[in-house]
Amino acid sequence: MFLRLSLASAVSLALTTNAIAVDSFNPEISLILDGRYSAFDNESEYELPGFMLGGEAGRGEEGLHLGHNELAISANVDDLFYGKLTTAIADHEGETEVELEEAFIETQALGNGLSIRAGRFFSAIGYLNQQHGHAWDFVDAPLIYRGLFGEQLIDDGVQIGWVAPTDIYLQVGGELLRGERFPAGGASNDGKGASTLFAKIGGDIGVSHAWQLGLSHWRADVENRTSGGHAHEGEAEEVPTFSGDSRVSGIDFVWKWAPRGNASERNFKLQGEYFIRDEDGDVIMDDGSASPEATTYDGEQKGWYLQAVYQFMPRWRVGLRYDWLEADNKGSDEEVLAEAGLDDEGHTPERVTLMADYSHSEYSRLRLQYAKDDSYEESDDILTLQFVMSLGPHGAHKF
Repeated sequence: MFLRLSLASAVSLALTTNAIAVDSFNPEISLILDGRYSAFDNESEYELPGFMLGGEAGRGEEGLHLGHNELAISANVDDLFYGKLTTAIADHEGETEVELEEAFIETQALGNGLSIRAGRFFSAIGYLNQQHGHAWDFVDAPLIYRGLFGEQLIDDGVQIGWVAPTDIYLQVGGELLRGERFPAGGASNDGKGASTLFAKIGGDIGVSHAWQLGLSHWRADVENRTSGGHAHEGEAEEVPTFSGDSRVSGIDFVWKWAPRGNASERNFKLQGEYFIRDEDGDVIMDDGSASPEATTYDGEQKGWYLQAVYQFMPRWRVGLRYDWLEADNKGSDEEVLAEAGLDDEGHTPERVTLMADYSHSEYSRLRLQYAKDDSYEESDDILTLQFVMSLGPHGAHKF
């Protein structure tokens, strides 16, 4: 009898303790489901003339496939810290890939407009980079993001931001990053290989209009940044690698309109970004031999996009986006530059994208998108159907 009572008491105590623990720590858990159907006219391998592609850059897969699914857990640690972890789950060439996308803590009560974030996070460079893919107004990222950042710039490090105590919104900040992930590489300077500076200013014009202007600059000491490899018939695969200095400067602008501030009925958003990247160093075509081909490299790539999205009635939106890129890369061996994908091939990449979507609620979205893609030499017509569904709570996205 004594043993049974002890076991019962132990179970009761464990359940009570667990209930207290659950009540005191109740994280928000959300799941983003992303499914797609894509059809291409151009079946050739994707490239972007003048850009060494990395990260997740590309058109995605053709036919029925999963897109970018996310599982996120977040909560207040205590009155001073907030924490979040996001994993990305996707299929690639028939294999399921799981990636740790975010894992950071952030201060909540430092006061005086100061905040600190530490861990893995989306860099504050530009405007779109800080948003999750499911919050984008189009299925894919602009071409300049594809060419410079491999879709998005994510890194490990520390971010410090300060919001000024002014009537107009003003935020300035900086990031010290590891610099191991694309578009950096090598985690140079003892794991402090990249850094970012950013500033954002914005405000309201009357009750119906709001705007924001941003400036940002990113630099990295790159050691052996790799790009997609290729092989000639009967020869070993050659993988382009770059080592040197990389600097990206950008400007972004957003203007929003909603009649009397009520965005549920009608609203309009105009958004654009411009980036320019300067790189100096060496490019090596690594084929595993003791003396691979190499060239000096002095590169400049730039580009911009402009997009407009109009919600003309509740739940329904239409959008138009235009992308434009240009590359001017020089080196001591033009053939090696061409093999590394850094020859612009006399082509100026551009793309026009149309989209229409329907959102039954803030948790569901169905989208149809068409793109006339001239980002590489053979023009492509790309049609995409997408659903994005959110299960569980998700925080509001920044302006």
